[in-house]
Amino acid sequence: MLCVPQKTIRPVCAIRSVHKSAVKVVERPAPEDTVTGSFGRFISEVQPQHLSSVVLHRSKRMVLDSIGVGLLGSTTDVFELALQHCQHMYAPDDISSVYGRRGTRLSPTLAAFVNGVAAHSMDFDDTWHPATHPSGAVLPALLAVGDMMPVKPSGPDLLLAFNVGIEIQGRLMRFSNAACNIPKRFHPPSVVGTMGSAAACARLLSLDHSQCSHALAIAASLSGAPMANAATQSKPLHIGNASRLGLEAALLASRGLEASPLVLDAVAGVAGFSAFYEDYVPQPLKSPKDEGHVFLLEEQDMGFKRFPAHLGMHWVADAAASVHKLLVGIESGTISPAQVQDILLRVPHSKYINRPFPESEHQARHSFQFNACSALLDGEVTVQSFSPAALRRPDLLALLSRVRVEHPQDNPANFDRMYGEVQVTLVGGDMLRGRCDTFYGHWRNPLTNESLRKKFRNNAGAVLPPEKVEGLIGAVEELDRLGDCAPLLSQLQ
Repeated sequence: MLCVPQKTIRPVCAIRSVHKSAVKVVERPAPEDTVTGSFGRFISEVQPQHLSSVVLHRSKRMVLDSIGVGLLGSTTDVFELALQHCQHMYAPDDISSVYGRRGTRLSPTLAAFVNGVAAHSMDFDDTWHPATHPSGAVLPALLAVGDMMPVKPSGPDLLLAFNVGIEIQGRLMRFSNAACNIPKRFHPPSVVGTMGSAAACARLLSLDHSQCSHALAIAASLSGAPMANAATQSKPLHIGNASRLGLEAALLASRGLEASPLVLDAVAGVAGFSAFYEDYVPQPLKSPKDEGHVFLLEEQDMGFKRFPAHLGMHWVADAAASVHKLLVGIESGTISPAQVQDILLRVPHSKYINRPFPESEHQARHSFQFNACSALLDGEVTVQSFSPAALRRPDLLALLSRVRVEHPQDNPANFDRMYGEVQVTLVGGDMLRGRCDTFYGHWRNPLTNESLRKKFRNNAGAVLPPEKVEGLIGAVEELDRLGDCAPLLSQLQ
């Protein structure tokens, strides 16, 4: 037993009294002075009138595209597996609708999950810069909440909540330089998508600013998926989980669950959101009431894909398609691998999309080589390019065996600065080159409304009858004027 001399013992109050002048008291910052608090205030205070006509136009295009790729995605194997899991492993709760499945309803969180999986099941969903897939994480959660609410939200309220979810994702990613590049560690939608879903649902549920802040902090504890699962059936789960877990974070916050009030702040020695991006340097969001806030969607449009594959594939596909035209001119319409001696791709260095011989549709969607060779053969890449029969074509396999890859220093793994270059050397020695700096569908060269509707009709038409396809187009175009969202929600099955 350790004996302490009596003379060393002093009352606690005396110790405080003696050292009071030497103690540096660190007070917790008031919520309104924190970055996290500013985000919560923004989410709770922003109103439909803060959305400009440009933001409304662009976000409605995003909603339409996301519904279309989700409906097409409901035909995939990975969606079917996710749906069966939810139907068989959880008690039924017939509240929220499922893309493309008449009479099938799930609990709101499970509907958000399976519809999020559908949105990314073919890697056909929209992409932004810094790189993430913003709509698929947000829209399924909002549609599930809309089904859950006894009084359906108005169209303007749904669009506002959607834009809040997009804005929060964009702001968080712009606080990190590393986030600007094609990712190596975390799949971005599994991080910022979860936060965006939480913010969007918190806004639609009309949570107060404190609850909105807690929803973001709870979502941070539910975020993050490694890039190792890219090009597998598990990658679509990242979007499904982001949608579901963000909704759960908002619902937990609505019940009073609390989390860190500083999760988005830079706190020395304590990892908050910086756990995902080490060079994260946050800035507070201005209140929309100050009229100083401009939505990021106002400044930068969204990237919409023309075919279902990783965004980086669109550069090499367009470059290879231009070479295809030259080959057709030389060989009068028939292209044979026997003509081709060598294929050189000059693309950014990104390991997970450098796949010389893909063995599945998911790997093919993440293969520079596959998409370049498909476009060389066919002049384009389409939904059918990733079918099992297309993957096994002898002509395609022959071309893949002739591909080399270079990574020029001036070609960074960055969707705003990269390019794709295809150089084909023919057996006779002739050399053909194609280059793409900005593909059609990129935010610098966006799809026209006509092209976007054509994509939607092709996608949604694989599941829905024509009258419902056209009804959805009409409902989305009128969304900012709808008194409630019932016309939209009723046509998704």
